[in-house]
Amino acid sequence: MTVTYRGPQILPRGSQVQGPAREPSDIELLHAISVTLIAENDRFELYGKIVEAAVAITGSQFGTMQLLCPADDPSGHGGQLQLLAHRGLRAEAVGFWQWVSPAAYSSCTLALKMGQRAIVPDFEKWADIAGTADLDAFRAAGIRSAQTTPLLSRTGRLLGMISTHWDRPHHPSERDLRLLDILARQAADLLERTIAEEQLRLLNDTLEARVEERSRELSSAQDQLRQLQKMEAIGQLTGGVAHDFNNLLTIIRGSADLLATRELPREKQKKYIDAISETADRAAKLTSQLLAFARRQALRPETFNAARKVEAVADMLRTVVGSRIALVVDPICTSCFVEVDASQFETALINMAVNARDAMNGEGRITLSVEAAGSIPARGGLAAARGDFVRISVTDEGLGMSEGQIEHIFEPFFTTKEVGKGTGLGLSQVYGFIKQSGGEIDVASRLGIGTTFSLYLPRAAAPHSLEDVTPSGRCAIQHANILIVEDNEPVGDFASQLLEDLGYKTWRAANAPEAIAVLERSHANIDIVFSDVVMPGIDGLELGRQIRARWPEIPVVLTSGYSHVLADDSRHGFPLLHKPYSVNELSRLLGEICIGEERKHQAVI
Repeated sequence: MTVTYRGPQILPRGSQVQGPAREPSDIELLHAISVTLIAENDRFELYGKIVEAAVAITGSQFGTMQLLCPADDPSGHGGQLQLLAHRGLRAEAVGFWQWVSPAAYSSCTLALKMGQRAIVPDFEKWADIAGTADLDAFRAAGIRSAQTTPLLSRTGRLLGMISTHWDRPHHPSERDLRLLDILARQAADLLERTIAEEQLRLLNDTLEARVEERSRELSSAQDQLRQLQKMEAIGQLTGGVAHDFNNLLTIIRGSADLLATRELPREKQKKYIDAISETADRAAKLTSQLLAFARRQALRPETFNAARKVEAVADMLRTVVGSRIALVVDPICTSCFVEVDASQFETALINMAVNARDAMNGEGRITLSVEAAGSIPARGGLAAARGDFVRISVTDEGLGMSEGQIEHIFEPFFTTKEVGKGTGLGLSQVYGFIKQSGGEIDVASRLGIGTTFSLYLPRAAAPHSLEDVTPSGRCAIQHANILIVEDNEPVGDFASQLLEDLGYKTWRAANAPEAIAVLERSHANIDIVFSDVVMPGIDGLELGRQIRARWPEIPVVLTSGYSHVLADDSRHGFPLLHKPYSVNELSRLLGEICIGEERKHQAVI
């Protein structure tokens, strides 16, 4: 069955969003799409709304959604793409695309062959490749260009395609492609759900006795899936926003330091410097919280004694929670080591302590405890898990929470506090940090009694020794030559100016291949490579590994505001400077590297 969705359910470009007519923001558009898709229970209406969403994102004239039929499909169409829904196609075109063979020429079959997105900016320029019938069909339908985004299950299986088409030569923008990826992730989940529902219906035709049981399981799975989709959509969006936002913050923070050297009245200098610096710090903290929830932050794991760390943080927490609260530390396990980011661990404790203080209106008792645990209890529909864990608990005597509040407590911007007394990001940051560190979090609460937050982290072996490893190589702290690898030209120009003002000599490369070419010609003249992580093609982490293999004497320093690569590989071994960074931070890190290189070089001599 093929449907065309024509209702104005998805927020289109140019529609009103309260007040005067204006273009909706990406967040508003994604929110409207997510709400509409999750609320739709009719699967054929759902397919049409997914197509409508893709068209709304890209502003295209046509859109299609297709399902890949299994190779053993009894209909005889195995391996072909079946048209599920469309928008804007003429009647004769619908018949042509009802079934599409992989041998045909189109963006969707190109995507099928390549296993990834395919973009055809102008079909007319590919006339020699496309068959006559295929090209005539596009002309008859008024289609000149197209893009196709695959729909992949969470196990990597190809389910189908979403395509958008234009009546003129066109290449989608990076913004459109990023939003299409978010839509495709959600659409694949929903499509997989509907396929599972269809299979369940077929199974129930022959297994009547299991109807009631399987229906209950499906209803529970749908509720969990919808919640997961909302949280994952937010996580993907914040990751993309944070990358661009932190690039801007790098310039803002550096400009504040440079402004201090200009000939301005001291009072005006201080006013401008403080305003820019404070704004940059607040924005950086916000993006850090969002990235923590999204599990996209770059962690710096180290092994430490959890009980000692809690005791050390407790001294500071007593000041934070106030004198009317008794803070009790009960570190039962004195040899419980964990391997996580120490700074994020401390931040998680602070966030939980502040929430405990607010839950008691600033008066009462907070208990911190550390103990070994052989299992994680069942929670939130998840089964219990056995293992070797360290449990860090924060218990208050506050108002407690209802089951409904606990279900949403880790969602970003959800808060039980009064307006103006909480951002709703503290616990979501704790949740993201624990999940990214391979742990779990459990909440036990009783109304009028209090709440206990328990963090479960994998237990680590006690370290034998802690050695400060310095990169091998050579560089002189005075007049060192630094190769800057940055694909964002304004940020690269600014970094070059900043380093030259600090007394360094700079070389430039716009990407990893250019950097490799520079090193092949002049590696003897390069003392340090300072590279961004997020770049098209080869990223900064892979560039660093190639440099380490070919020129091990040249230290590599990475910088990034956001990178899923760093989030997935926290043990890369390269010095990392987080954007936005200050002049002092950059100068200190490069100085430490140069001094360390000089000492090691002298020791060898």
